[in-house]
Amino acid sequence: MTPAARLAAAIEVFATIETERRPAADALKSWGQTHRFAGSGDRAAIAGLVYDALRRRASSAWIMGAETPRAVLLGMLKRERELDANAIAKLADGSRYAPTALTDDERARLDAAGLDTAPPQVAGDYPAWLDAHFARVFGDGRAEEGAALASRAPLDLRVNTLKAARDDVIAMLADLQPQPTRWSPWGLRIRLAADAKSPAIHAEPAFLKGMIEVQDEGSQLAALFSAAKPGEQVVDLCAGTGGKTLALAAMMENKGQIFATDDDKRRLAPIHERLKRSGARNVQVRTPRSVGDAIADLVGRVDLVLIDAPCTGIGAWRRNPDAKWRMRPGALEQRVKEQAEILDRAVPLLKTGARIAYVTCSVLDEENDAQVRAFLTRHAEFSIEPPPQVATALGERAFMFTRAARLSAEGILMTPRTTDTDGFYVSLLRRAE
Repeated sequence: MTPAARLAAAIEVFATIETERRPAADALKSWGQTHRFAGSGDRAAIAGLVYDALRRRASSAWIMGAETPRAVLLGMLKRERELDANAIAKLADGSRYAPTALTDDERARLDAAGLDTAPPQVAGDYPAWLDAHFARVFGDGRAEEGAALASRAPLDLRVNTLKAARDDVIAMLADLQPQPTRWSPWGLRIRLAADAKSPAIHAEPAFLKGMIEVQDEGSQLAALFSAAKPGEQVVDLCAGTGGKTLALAAMMENKGQIFATDDDKRRLAPIHERLKRSGARNVQVRTPRSVGDAIADLVGRVDLVLIDAPCTGIGAWRRNPDAKWRMRPGALEQRVKEQAEILDRAVPLLKTGARIAYVTCSVLDEENDAQVRAFLTRHAEFSIEPPPQVATALGERAFMFTRAARLSAEGILMTPRTTDTDGFYVSLLRRAE
């Protein structure tokens, strides 16, 4: 397919997403099934255009003065891909399989493109109803924070120290040009071009041998900040597919015990194969029959409860850009309620002097600092480990990290703009002796 034909296809897919309210991945899959002539490179390029358009939907529509799929895709080429009007006109020239030619108005808007007068939610590409929530956290910098959350994410890997050293994995993946992550001592980062196909990491020998897992650097740091130690008794209360469980197992050097559970037992399904591949031997997967029953025998025995709490997922917008446009205020209210319930459920499990590592992939105060303050009101026997003290787990990188991240009295907030990670929040809460 020509670049112009790919653009036309992306406009078609985007229209399907909008009119049928379908997730982008489903719409792209359906398009590929009905257009068998499109090769893998074509499908990757079309997906890149669609996802970039979703990332920059509001600002692209502002540039073009319209919210149609065509307007958003054309505006995105200017906003995200930084093409000028002439370059865009060569793609939209009305030739066979190409979008119709640019109108005079479209060309004029592309020439004059600017966001100087755009409101923060437009410049930051986030839903208007979230503006007050973003302002509470980021103030006048909210447009820049939103724009960073709308950026394209790199591919981050975590080296499994039970099986390999980071330098060894760098050598094994040399053709992908991985670089050590800025903060995580276990991380590798692979940067991808806009039209590039994602590398087949799951087919790499290093992956098949359990030496690496796909995990954002921010998620790696959230596990690191829990300060799990060899020999401890740990509960991963919202283990899901096991990403942080595996990181904890490596931190603990296969010593002690991790009990991995989740209220939704369907989410636990992939964890068994991942554990087998990783070589983790100190993990018990507890599949619940009802809420809380899987760990009832652990009351008063636990050193650390990791809560990777259900949240709005705003911090992961770089990887799931269509989710932000489907999000509604009711989802925030529901997540805040669920988070409070899970925090309270962790308390009886803990020994005196034990701790809770509370983690979200959200940037909102309601899910982060405010949730921690509410917990402390309900449970006065807990105190907060100061964020700079938590960050000392980074060793020589700790000072620069504390300058980059947003630190509050309650916890640490990482964002794409400040730490070049996904948006993650971590608070460490300790029960009194």
